[in-house]
Amino acid sequence: MEEKIGKFFESVGSFFGGGDQIPWCDRDVIAGCEREAADAMKGDSEELKSESIMRLSWALVHSRQAEDTQRGIAMLEASLANSSSELQQREKLYLLAVGYYRTGEYTRSRQLVERCLEIAPDWRQALALKKAVEDRIAKDGIIGIGITATAVGLIAGGIAAALARKK
Repeated sequence: MEEKIGKFFESVGSFFGGGDQIPWCDRDVIAGCEREAADAMKGDSEELKSESIMRLSWALVHSRQAEDTQRGIAMLEASLANSSSELQQREKLYLLAVGYYRTGEYTRSRQLVERCLEIAPDWRQALALKKAVEDRIAKDGIIGIGITATAVGLIAGGIAAALARKK
């Protein structure tokens, strides 16, 4: 019985807490990526510059800080047109989808992850992100319905109380 109660509370906690498997990135990792990108910009290797910018973008969109996530999104959007291969475009689309997921823009995230899956239909990370996005959209819909039902109930109760007082 205790195990069933534990599973119930775990599922409720997961419902309200998110429960996705997308990793977070700490501030010190971002700082390291920023240093690496700054050093790469001083050099001549375009490949090294591109790789360090991708690592920094990854770290930023996985940050817990909204301003970092926004910065990562801006960097990726600016560089998306310069993608030299489908693989690079796929990676950037995926990271953009993660960034928009983190900022709560689930519809935009879903659009981007679907574009990513057009390039690589069996990519597990993208499929997992798509499921997380769809779960979040469904959860937000359920919460919205609950709030609406509560509001309607309160209004109906208020009207009923007002009518009862008049009699």
